[in-house]
Amino acid sequence: MSWTVMDTFEDYETARASFAWDLPESFNPAVDFLRKHEETSVTALKYVDPDGGLETYSFEDLDERSDRLAAAVADLGVEAGDRVGVVVPQKPQNPITHLANWKLGAVSVPLTVLFGRDALQYRLEDSGATAVVVDPSVRTTVDEVRDECPALEHVIELGDAASIEGDAHAFDTLCASHEPGIDVYESTPATPSAIMYTSGSTGPPKGVLHSHALWLGRAAAAYNYFDQGLAEGEATLWTPADWAWGAALGGTLFAAWHHGCPIVGWPREEFDPEAVYEHIEHHEITKAFMPPTALRMLMSVEDPDGTYDLDLETLASAGEPLTSEVVEWVEETFDDVAINDFYGQTELNLVVGNSDDWFDTRPGSMGKPFPGYEVAVLEPDSHEPVDTGEVGELAVKSGDRRVFFDEYWGLPEKTASKRTESGWFLTGDLVERDADGYLWFVSRTDDVILTSGYRVGPMEVEEAILHHDAAEQAGVVGVPDETRGEAIKAYVQPATDDYDPDRLRTEIRDLVRERLAEYEYPQHVAFVDELPTTTTGKIKRRALRDDDI
Repeated sequence: MSWTVMDTFEDYETARASFAWDLPESFNPAVDFLRKHEETSVTALKYVDPDGGLETYSFEDLDERSDRLAAAVADLGVEAGDRVGVVVPQKPQNPITHLANWKLGAVSVPLTVLFGRDALQYRLEDSGATAVVVDPSVRTTVDEVRDECPALEHVIELGDAASIEGDAHAFDTLCASHEPGIDVYESTPATPSAIMYTSGSTGPPKGVLHSHALWLGRAAAAYNYFDQGLAEGEATLWTPADWAWGAALGGTLFAAWHHGCPIVGWPREEFDPEAVYEHIEHHEITKAFMPPTALRMLMSVEDPDGTYDLDLETLASAGEPLTSEVVEWVEETFDDVAINDFYGQTELNLVVGNSDDWFDTRPGSMGKPFPGYEVAVLEPDSHEPVDTGEVGELAVKSGDRRVFFDEYWGLPEKTASKRTESGWFLTGDLVERDADGYLWFVSRTDDVILTSGYRVGPMEVEEAILHHDAAEQAGVVGVPDETRGEAIKAYVQPATDDYDPDRLRTEIRDLVRERLAEYEYPQHVAFVDELPTTTTGKIKRRALRDDDI
């Protein structure tokens, strides 16, 4: 197998038996994505700006621009190993910043523009970011938290010197004042590459440190769930998901560039199904990563295959279980379009999924392990294998340890607890495996909420709610939701009896949006006289899920 051109396998059994993680000794993602292709002057990125204008960037263009930014950031004092935050939506400056970081040996910290004050502050401080590149939409928020992030020396805002106020550096001006042609940092698959944050149920978000091997793992998985249709220049990719999310950043954007295919960037504030179909048609998109929530919204448009001239070949989906009605809708609505659900974790890459080339999708199933991975279903306490058809915790091994995460940033005990004595990495997800090897998601082992493809830690939402003076206690759980998979429900114990329920409900939602992220606000808020607690004072979330209060 070459890491320039992936091997193609006619059947699943051959792929499982023949695939091997033969990672190169020397590897830098910036070189891999931009310089290895036969034609570097072809389009790598089509950027549709908010006004509908189109800009195109070749691999050469991205190489030059990331060179310039790397030189500029180096002049600011950023060195190998330093962390650099990236808070930019689907704009060219997002991947350009990541590429510049890796050319310097710096570590990227992908962050979404959907984050509010508390969410951004925690991640920038915890990662020890020395610099952050920000979209103008989040500049004010970053300014608010700078004093709480002692390592943060430089803020770089998109735009030129004429449009930037205060002491931030102007992205365009920095790039224009430096020349391309820098010496790229000599790195390997084991060189630190990115810190991505994942939510937990019993504490603050954890920083997940990955090495450069992460991107090779995601590119290999994308080749599978996009039905081995990523030969150089063969496909055009797009996702509505934020490029801060691992499946969008590594499994779509950088997977496209690893294989030499163009991707479309389109930042937008809302998901309009009809506009999405027009977008897919106009830009001749053939491969799309669509979270289940987006697919369910697309179902609202009547006869899309007859209305729009679509070139779609494959829809890939992840983030929450893909229900049978979505699979059936795709099969009944589109002519020869595959729908491939896949599964992964921030820590453990993209490890299970479907590929229409290899076996039939069973609606509701996660699929089977991708080549290069072994899976087991273990009893959660003893970590002993369970029988076929029984529920247990999904555990994973990789043929190369480096495609999994290196560590939880600053949390050695948490890192150690992720792996069993026999070398299995634990996912925290309960599944069952049928007699044909298909895996089926059952639930989380903890209280993490899966909503619209995002994993939300209830404790973080509870803490945000308690910033409201009128909230005495709060308990947050996930409840079934037809569109989101799960919706967030908050049970709130008011501080006094004198409150307006409708007003307080609105204020709580707005507060969580402001402090955390748009997708983390509680869609449902119920007020209770008292919350169920354990003898040590912890909220009994199971009782809340059962509405046993």
